[in-house]
Amino acid sequence: MIKYNLICKYCDNKFDSWFVSSQEYDKLKKLKYLNCHLCNSTKVEKSLMAPSILNSKDSNLTISKNEKLDKVKKTIKEYQKFIRKNFKYVGDNFAHEARSLHYNNKDKSKNIYGSASADEILELKEEGIDTEIIPWFQDNEN
Repeated sequence: MIKYNLICKYCDNKFDSWFVSSQEYDKLKKLKYLNCHLCNSTKVEKSLMAPSILNSKDSNLTISKNEKLDKVKKTIKEYQKFIRKNFKYVGDNFAHEARSLHYNNKDKSKNIYGSASADEILELKEEGIDTEIIPWFQDNEN
């Protein structure tokens, strides 16, 4: 895992995010899956950061961080299990289905999940359609 300091070029918001690898960051950036949690802009870049150097005294700290990471992953997996059980999966058709529920007076209590681009999520929010972005691990990921 690697932690990057990120900055939104649109609103200057600075925040940290964890990635499996630097290649994963590059892949998510290319697909425009990285976005600012304040303004939802996809104009997010890595900023300068100081490397973290561990010595033998820090080994307990590393173990503690790994335990925390495992706990976070376990919690996310529990959320995923709940969502799979209680929500209808609509795949890449999420934006369309969300609009259908919102505008066509379909059953508003119907829960859906799927994937959408950052631009689609921004458009939905601008239209007053509530959405949430949830980190998602595939079953085969650690």
